[in-house]
Amino acid sequence: MLFQVIVNGLLMGGVFALIAVGLTMIHGVMKIVNFAQGDFLVVGMFLTYAFYSFLPENSLPYWLILAVAAGMYIFGCIAFQLCIKKVIGQGDSNYILLTIGLSFMIQNLLQLTFGANFRSLPVSDTLRMGSWEFVGTMFPISRVIAFLSAIAFVIFVNWFLTRTDIGRAMRATSENKVVAESLGIRGGMVYITAFAIGTMFAGVSGLLLSPVQLIFPTAGEPFGIVAMSAMVLGGLGNIKGALLGGLIIGLVESFTSTYISIALAPVAVNLVLILVLIFKPQGILGKKRRTS
Repeated sequence: MLFQVIVNGLLMGGVFALIAVGLTMIHGVMKIVNFAQGDFLVVGMFLTYAFYSFLPENSLPYWLILAVAAGMYIFGCIAFQLCIKKVIGQGDSNYILLTIGLSFMIQNLLQLTFGANFRSLPVSDTLRMGSWEFVGTMFPISRVIAFLSAIAFVIFVNWFLTRTDIGRAMRATSENKVVAESLGIRGGMVYITAFAIGTMFAGVSGLLLSPVQLIFPTAGEPFGIVAMSAMVLGGLGNIKGALLGGLIIGLVESFTSTYISIALAPVAVNLVLILVLIFKPQGILGKKRRTS
């Protein structure tokens, strides 16, 4: 029973980590918190639902993750150009109000387009491919695939930031935008790329959650809160910290839901977050900033 609880927590925590990594990329480079990240996840869910509706029944869409990732990347670029670009450097209150407004706009547009009814992918499709059993512990295959995909994306973004020119440009811009631009780095291109990648991560998270979650316009609210909690828990701007924070939240939710009450799972997550912030305000893997 204990091992099953740990497995369930880690598998779900991997998806939480993927959402948090996207949010961390946006914050790390642009120094803003995207309050619409959970709604971007729902856009990915509906995009998955729309794409999957055109496939033959019981077929496994290997290309689906690429199609959703590409669609969400384009969506992120459009959202940046139309909205986010206008408030860069205008103060914290402006982007907070803008991203909250963007969140409500996305929810209402989805409701107008698809309605408020709950939707789900067909139960019979191969995205729910049963479970593996190992030493008495069940491994739901759909969640194993989601977990492995999340870890693969986290490894990819870590490689991207350390091994590519645009990744190094993002890191330089996150440290000091003025110095980076004086060295020839185009800050605008770095910002739009970071925001689009963060949006893509949210959309892919929605795809991975679609087989096991109901799809409706406001489904992303709890996941957006979880992503922010994981980002703060691991350390602001730290990709590995976001991964660790997501896994910790998954384990806390799993243990609380199993041994105490499913209704108290969010309370337990917030309690852990408060304790970490009390004893280590910069987060588990965060670094202290200089004050002078």
